[in-house]
Amino acid sequence: MLDPLLRRLLAPTLDRAGGHLAALGIGADAMTWAGFALGLGAIPAIATGHYLTGLALFMGNRLFDGLDGALARRRSASDLGGYLDIVCDFIVYAGFVAGFALARPDNALPAAILLFGFMGTGSTFLAFAIFAAKRGLATTRRGPKALYYLGGLTEGTETILFFAAFCLFPTAFPTLAFVFAALCLLTVVSRMASAIRMLADRPG
Repeated sequence: MLDPLLRRLLAPTLDRAGGHLAALGIGADAMTWAGFALGLGAIPAIATGHYLTGLALFMGNRLFDGLDGALARRRSASDLGGYLDIVCDFIVYAGFVAGFALARPDNALPAAILLFGFMGTGSTFLAFAIFAAKRGLATTRRGPKALYYLGGLTEGTETILFFAAFCLFPTAFPTLAFVFAALCLLTVVSRMASAIRMLADRPG
């Protein structure tokens, strides 16, 4: 929900940084892999109770995620780059939540419910993108993207905010996870409604 606003605020800075990095010969895929490594590093940090370290690594991952897009826009964006970007994001998001389940047994149930919500948001997002590409649908509301981004109540910005709250208030993880899961499920419903509206009235 907040992604378009955050993009408007950060895009000029990220684009300038992307220009400097491109001039140094750094490619978008290399930035994606580096960010992925940071995101994976957050998982054992969280699992061992080093929540602030995990948050710092995750925020580094998010910064690199923004920079790889800026780099891709400087050069020709590739299908492989778009694929790597979304796959690495989903793995880091799921792993981050799994880290909290590993950190404390009491976190296992809320973590599982939140991952259930993530499965819903991920599947409604990716399934729509497949048919949007097939039918030539496009949007630039969230900037140039490799996939059609069907919006919702919970997107990248909301995920960052909740993940930061998890790390800053780790004892509140169960409550926060249940709240986030409920918001994710509302996103699933809204995305399904949008997909039905946009796809049902068009010939297959």
